[in-house]
Amino acid sequence: FWSESKSISFAGCVTQLFLFALFIVAEAFLLAVMAYDRFIAICNPLLYSVQMSTRLCIQLVAGSYFCGCISSILLTSVTFTLSFCASRAIDHFYCDYRLLQRISCSDLYLHKIVSFFLCSIIILPTIIVIIVSYMYIVSTVLKMRSSEGRKKAFSTCSSHLGVVSVLYGAIVFMYVIPDRFPELSKVASLCYTLVTPMLNPLIYSLRNKDVKEALRKILEKKIFLFNSILTII
Repeated sequence: FWSESKSISFAGCVTQLFLFALFIVAEAFLLAVMAYDRFIAICNPLLYSVQMSTRLCIQLVAGSYFCGCISSILLTSVTFTLSFCASRAIDHFYCDYRLLQRISCSDLYLHKIVSFFLCSIIILPTIIVIIVSYMYIVSTVLKMRSSEGRKKAFSTCSSHLGVVSVLYGAIVFMYVIPDRFPELSKVASLCYTLVTPMLNPLIYSLRNKDVKEALRKILEKKIFLFNSILTII
């Protein structure tokens, strides 16, 4: 967005696609892990410290990035074995494998098989884990008698649900939308490449009481200064 150059080198395109695929897949698995974490915290709170040990958390995070790395290597390898004998112009603001596939003159059969396989083992399992976890969570919350307990449970899940909705909503919109609407596809890509990472710190931080208190003090100070200026005027 800031660069005046609208071109990218072949090595730069490879690196960009590899890192993009790595982090998007890792985030999908991490969101599934977080859904399981909230399931344990709400449905089995007394066993939480035992079932979600530090060692298990480290293994789950490492496993998420490992799956992201393997998936990224496969996707990048298959994508850049294609021949690009037609136009080298990509109608996008980053190297997306769908757009690279579109400008290729190679046989795309193997590429589509690998893409479908990766989507099947990444998207379906992570969505199933998230949905099943929240089915149990909702069932447990509805059985709670105290409104305070329900409010606390909702607060625990709200930030995660917000991130899941934004990320998966944009991805579904991006890859389900017809190709005849490329501008809408770009908007969806913009959402999960820039908007989602920008919102993540805000969404997760607002659950922290210290952050809320610091934000409240900042706003009170701004309001006080504004009122003081109005009084002087």
